[in-house]
Amino acid sequence: MSKRQNIDHTMKKDIHPNYREVVFHDTSSEFKFLTKSTIDTNETITWEDGKEYPLVKVEVSSASHPFYTGKKMLLDTTGRVEKFNRRYKKN
Repeated sequence: MSKRQNIDHTMKKDIHPNYREVVFHDTSSEFKFLTKSTIDTNETITWEDGKEYPLVKVEVSSASHPFYTGKKMLLDTTGRVEKFNRRYKKN
């Protein structure tokens, strides 16, 4: 039989990211949802429960992405599609 070893199973301090509740705001559809994340942000928002949470603004979520909505819409906030079309325009 083997001897039992005394192993310390405590987690190391100050190496884990801050995992907390965060509000994500889809700016293209005004949809907001509360979830947990380790993302860093300086903005905050007061949620429906009256508590203040960190806020992360995103351009696309399941509320606005064509795959999830079933709508064909152009999601171009920086002019990338127009730039592509100008560059590769057929004469």
